[in-house]
Amino acid sequence: MTPSALLPPIFSRFDQARTVLLAGAGGGYDLFCGLPLYFALTGLGKQVILANFSFTSLDLTQARQLGDALYEVRPDTRSDLRYFPEVHLARWLANQSHPQSIYAFPRTGVRPLRSAYEQLVELFEVDTVLLVDGGTDSLMRGDEAGLGTPEEDAVSLAVMQELDGVEQKLLVCLGFGVDTFHGVAHAQYLEAVADLTRQGAYLGAWSLTPDMPEVQRYREALTFVHERMPDFPSIVSSSVLDAVEGHFGDHHTTTATRTSKLFINPLMGLYWAFKAERVAARNLYLDQLRDTTTIGEVTRIIEAFRASCSTIRPWTSIPL
Repeated sequence: MTPSALLPPIFSRFDQARTVLLAGAGGGYDLFCGLPLYFALTGLGKQVILANFSFTSLDLTQARQLGDALYEVRPDTRSDLRYFPEVHLARWLANQSHPQSIYAFPRTGVRPLRSAYEQLVELFEVDTVLLVDGGTDSLMRGDEAGLGTPEEDAVSLAVMQELDGVEQKLLVCLGFGVDTFHGVAHAQYLEAVADLTRQGAYLGAWSLTPDMPEVQRYREALTFVHERMPDFPSIVSSSVLDAVEGHFGDHHTTTATRTSKLFINPLMGLYWAFKAERVAARNLYLDQLRDTTTIGEVTRIIEAFRASCSTIRPWTSIPL
């Protein structure tokens, strides 16, 4: 399928896929940012496996452990934890006649996570891995003014560099602008997109709109989980959905952001798509993460890189 003005390159990639491992790259609620894609791909008859880099203490739940860094979360998984978005999402999907286990990765380093991905690829004969970043900080290479929350994104991208037996490794970002909350200069994100475009690694962008059934189900799923975890709302998904509904500026849906100034805007509803391996290749510190086994090691390596980097670029604003 040849790309055209009516068909961004990413859509031909989706068309080629048979079994997709759709995984939240940065932890927490990142998987939720991929739900519109999950509904669209399953509607096309694709098999889609859901996974997430989890912030839940999975060892304190009754999730079935399949490997050192791999747990299966089912709708009937029991847990007394107040924070466990994966189990509530599994229950919502089951209520919607979409019974689906969600495979969860604990916060870990590259080596254990690579083994977990390898297990899933072999178990389900995955041909396409689709990483989802809630926000855009996964494109930060290391010398920008701010990196956002880079640890989990970096580990996920490092795994993509070494994961064999997969035909396609893709990354999509949703939520342009939300990472200002974490110190990301979005002009530097756009610079990264331009760099990836020159490399042939940018696969296009497209917008979510409120009339899309997949967006409506995304909202329903998020509402269901928020009702069961009222103290732990998703700032990113709430902001994205507010933007998709047409809100603008310093608009707050959750109390979690009341002390911050937000810039809800139409660009938050854009998916941006890339070749994941090429995004990984431009990261300046990723090679140092290959042998890490804990998230603490990852944090220390990134902090050491930042401390020794003599070319941290100053904050750049988007000229308007």
